[in-house]
Amino acid sequence: MANIIYQSNPDLPTIKKGWKGNPVIDGKFIDPNKRFTGNFTKALKWKLNGNEKALEKKNDTWLATVESCSDFLNGKGDMIVWLGHASFFIQIDGVRMITDPVFHKLPVISRFSDLPCDISAFKNIDYVLLSHAHRDHCDIGSLRDLYANNKFHLVASLNTGKFAAKYLPGLKYTEMGWYQQFKPQAHKQFTLTFLPTQHWSNRFPWDTNQTLWGSFMIQGKSKTIYFGGDSGYCGYFKEVAALFPDIDYSILGIGAYHPSFMMQDVHMNPHEAIQAYEDLGAKHFIPMHYGTFDLADEPLGEPYRLISDYKAKRKDILLPHIGELINC
Repeated sequence: MANIIYQSNPDLPTIKKGWKGNPVIDGKFIDPNKRFTGNFTKALKWKLNGNEKALEKKNDTWLATVESCSDFLNGKGDMIVWLGHASFFIQIDGVRMITDPVFHKLPVISRFSDLPCDISAFKNIDYVLLSHAHRDHCDIGSLRDLYANNKFHLVASLNTGKFAAKYLPGLKYTEMGWYQQFKPQAHKQFTLTFLPTQHWSNRFPWDTNQTLWGSFMIQGKSKTIYFGGDSGYCGYFKEVAALFPDIDYSILGIGAYHPSFMMQDVHMNPHEAIQAYEDLGAKHFIPMHYGTFDLADEPLGEPYRLISDYKAKRKDILLPHIGELINC
């Protein structure tokens, strides 16, 4: 029988009764409900089968709209601003943070949307949140650029903080396991909770799941924001709703979902994301994880078109341009 150990941050409280920590087998984190099923056979099938949407993808000219402006950085109120992909600038009760900052193109993957402002415009950033170590969520070059003008406190999944700290001298960081809470002394009105998602993590082919993955609940005095990181559709969303029954905004991925046999375990399509949002019971839904990087077989603009069909029928879905300020 495999030797299972349980890992968490011993300095942080855990909010789920009976949770012993994240299970680890042979140095790899595992999801106790559904283990990551990606493998070489699936990847080979994906590449050999061809893309049934190839022509549609080739002819798709959609690009995300970018509002080029840095004025939001001077605002005093609570706000959410999409920076592209899974990167958001969030300000709540005066606390300024950025989620999963990726500001450049990826290795061998082009970028299809610009930032709304120069990286140097970001000042007085208090926290950077890293949901996991995949390169489209954790980019060392972007972290370095941001760190040059902001000696932020990094809040990251287990083992991801120490990985980033190797490249950022003097970095202050806090690592979190699932169901753990962090209440910083500098901002006592502010609480972060790290929560489960159905995903995985790596940087190289040989380090699969040596770092944890997950999502963040961001709580201020009167606002609660769920940042979903990456996840396939699963039962965790209802579990999160039971723990946090008053979520104001849920930020969930809607892209990189085709073909489903390869992607469904780890990403959501727009239909699944709507179901996850309804499971969460949040008041508003902000889509992400589309329009910046081409990571799967669906056309670049397909997630936007599908989620737009939902938005046309309901006011609780917010579909901001990159750089557009959402007052919250």
